[in-house]
Amino acid sequence: MTLNNKPASDDYKSTLSEKPSEDYSDSDTPPIVNLNSLETLWINTGTLCNLSCPHCYIESSPTNNRLLYPTLEDIIPYFEEISKYNMPTKEIGFTGGEPFMNPNIMQLIEETLNRGFSSLILTNAMRPMMKKYKDLLLLQDTYGDLIKLRISIDHYKEKYFAEERGKNSWNSMCLGLNWLNDHGFNFTIAARKLWNEPEEKIRDGFQDFFNSLKLRLDPYNNEHLVIFPEMPIEGTTQKITKNCLDILDISIDKIMCARSRMIVKKRESQETVVMPCTLIPYEKNFELGSTLTKANKDITLNHPNCSSFCILGGGSCN
Repeated sequence: MTLNNKPASDDYKSTLSEKPSEDYSDSDTPPIVNLNSLETLWINTGTLCNLSCPHCYIESSPTNNRLLYPTLEDIIPYFEEISKYNMPTKEIGFTGGEPFMNPNIMQLIEETLNRGFSSLILTNAMRPMMKKYKDLLLLQDTYGDLIKLRISIDHYKEKYFAEERGKNSWNSMCLGLNWLNDHGFNFTIAARKLWNEPEEKIRDGFQDFFNSLKLRLDPYNNEHLVIFPEMPIEGTTQKITKNCLDILDISIDKIMCARSRMIVKKRESQETVVMPCTLIPYEKNFELGSTLTKANKDITLNHPNCSSFCILGGGSCN
């Protein structure tokens, strides 16, 4: 994920309605985003996770099985479609849940790399990842930096990290980080703004943390450390309108759904479907179809996550 680091100003926020983001008048319509270029195809590997974090963006947990584990057979048709229509896709992202809990994950990653894509895996770097260490080393030997990992570390201090991730989670995460670092993997870090600290303080804190583990990362580089905005779990969100993007100086071409799509496998249908982005995994009215060609549709930014994460929060999963 990357940030454009342009959150909305307080002056602008005060002009927005506090009604739910779905409530628009005819003259006050939300922005519409075209799929400019399918640069990144995300695969949700399933919503099961080894952790149960209270502020998980999509409520993943050891018991949330709303999204199933996709198999290689589920995903190959999408890769074939990219090839057939010469789509400009360069990267395949894997998100969850915890991707390494999917028993098919190494097959999926290897197929991705075999086809010439780079592979980005979002993981907590804990036990599920370490169970795959032999397979990861083999892939790294073959593909090098084409295999990338983004490690979720909510806070740079154990106390606050454990508030979100649970008791004993810190040591497990540090072991995974040390292993990746010792073996020369290409990895970066994703943090959160849960504790309302200034960005400078967050980056300074991660500098000390990186130094303590001798990580080859620069916390002041957005490519090495991305800090995600927060989204309200309950209540209303501020709606956005077409002129928001101009006021905030946000290019619509840079918004996540202008450059990516996500494949999910839903329990109720037992089939895969394409969704606009990684943060809208469940809503049926946002389903775009069973193929990437069908999913080449305009996206109306009227989901609460559109405003709180992408527009006002300045976040992007790409």
